[in-house]
Amino acid sequence: MRRNLLVFLLLTLLPLLASAEQNDLKPIDCTQLMAWIAGGVSTPRLQHLLRERTIGFFPNEATIKLLIRAGAEPVFIRSLRVTRATPKASASACPAKLAQAGELVREKHYDDAATTLDPLIASDPHNPALHFLMGYIRQQQENWDRAFDEYSTSRDELPGSSDTHSRLAYVFYRYDDADKAVAEARTALSIDPTNAEAYRYLGLGLYASHKDAGALHAFEESLAREPKRAEVYYDIAILRDKGDATAASAAYRKAVALNPQFWEAYNNLGLLLHDSGKLDDAISAYREAKRLAPGEASVRNNLGNAFCDKGDYDSAIAELRELYRMIPGWERGHSCLAKALLAKGEIQPAIGELRLAIQQNPAGAAEHRVLGQTLLILHQEEEAVRELRTAVELDPDSPLAHHFLGTALFEAQNFPAAETEFRQAVRLQPSASNHYYLAACLMNLGRYDEALAELDTAARMEPSQSLYRARKEELEKLIKAGNR
Repeated sequence: MRRNLLVFLLLTLLPLLASAEQNDLKPIDCTQLMAWIAGGVSTPRLQHLLRERTIGFFPNEATIKLLIRAGAEPVFIRSLRVTRATPKASASACPAKLAQAGELVREKHYDDAATTLDPLIASDPHNPALHFLMGYIRQQQENWDRAFDEYSTSRDELPGSSDTHSRLAYVFYRYDDADKAVAEARTALSIDPTNAEAYRYLGLGLYASHKDAGALHAFEESLAREPKRAEVYYDIAILRDKGDATAASAAYRKAVALNPQFWEAYNNLGLLLHDSGKLDDAISAYREAKRLAPGEASVRNNLGNAFCDKGDYDSAIAELRELYRMIPGWERGHSCLAKALLAKGEIQPAIGELRLAIQQNPAGAAEHRVLGQTLLILHQEEEAVRELRTAVELDPDSPLAHHFLGTALFEAQNFPAAETEFRQAVRLQPSASNHYYLAACLMNLGRYDEALAELDTAARMEPSQSLYRARKEELEKLIKAGNR
């Protein structure tokens, strides 16, 4: 009991101690500010830190130029100009190399940015802001182990930083460790409840824990503090996409309105519209994503699939061939390209694409089935039977797979095996067409009465289909002739 009480008191006091440490932080120096700017701290957050801590340097024009080079936005520069420096402010210049590193980060030259930052860290190894920036660079490279190391060092050098705990929360989220992500985000918020980024990462952690209501509340708290965070609307859209397509679409549209360069939001909006059958709107969204990120293979793949589903096969072929020219090893989209080629009558190239699709996804029942169907067109019954048997094994509840396997066996004159498959097709999908094909098989087996019953069923199911009535009448005449 005593131990539990001590643990409770320790957990209660830790946020208070961290908060007190936060309040005792010194005024922001130019190196810290520049590192935070380059390290992706939002402008509203930077403005809050200015108000809370003031600055320990004089923001002259030379300094401001370096901050702009590092990535400072005009609205922040205006705030900086009216911020009063502490009486003991330093007149020392901001490090130009750090501004260069920030510029390289903005240009997404992360390796060069890290190389530029390394000597600065070597000369000042206990500077938490420099490690924070390096953590952000590693984060952008998706090198999560090194990002964790840098953010941890930054936290150890400055334990009361809400922003560093917030970043660690995101790293744990990317590690798929939702519990630690939530814990770090809550630590960040216990230090500074105004931290919008920490609320976002709390939301991501809760979402990963399947606590959707809590996640949505955390995202809303983030937006209450920084209403123009496009990435939070993007997160909300992903959460809403699980069951409320209208709300998800609205959130994606809000994200791109706030950040017109947000290609991921355009791409996801395209997927949402695509799934809703709004193909023209989906294509428009994919095209905007492609314009913003022309080298992103997934966008071109999605656009090609949308063209396929729309029946615009020329555009689908052009899009996917351009994708494979850009990235020869890209593994997706071959089934779509095969479909487009088949629609254009280009059977041999389509077979090549289907074989690639199967090579990359051997468990793809649909790919095996379509390849089998295509081989049937070329009267390659033996190989068609092999592919269609595989399709049935992979998806035994597919009426199409059973139907086409029955057709291939029928063509190979293996009527007993064909009957088995046609009966499975009728069981799974008792359509007029399946009854008709079963009747044809039974006729070849000389079982006319059974065949007549199947034809009668087909004709009753689709009275407008003259073929079924004609075959039924022919069989009735054949039976009568045989009985004479």
